[in-house]
Amino acid sequence: MEEIQDKQEKIVFTTQDNEKIEFYVLEQTMINGKNYILVADSVEEEEANALILKESSNESEDIVYDVVEDDNELQAISKVFMEMLDDTDIEFEKE
Repeated sequence: MEEIQDKQEKIVFTTQDNEKIEFYVLEQTMINGKNYILVADSVEEEEANALILKESSNESEDIVYDVVEDDNELQAISKVFMEMLDDTDIEFEKE
């Protein structure tokens, strides 16, 4: 699996507490003019934690992503990502 992880694009996020968190970008799409990305903490075949993030505008040059929390938006975007990754078994859980 190390070989798969080496080929997958990584992105580093900085939290509001200045903590650095690294994710693998599984897929990205634009819907209704908004950028969405599906990220996971691992690309292993077994379980991984994934998030759907939406790019939000800000006044700095940094790109800011927020976790999609609206249930209707999350459901719609997750369907798009499931279609894009039809060879991947994805289960969504609400925390």
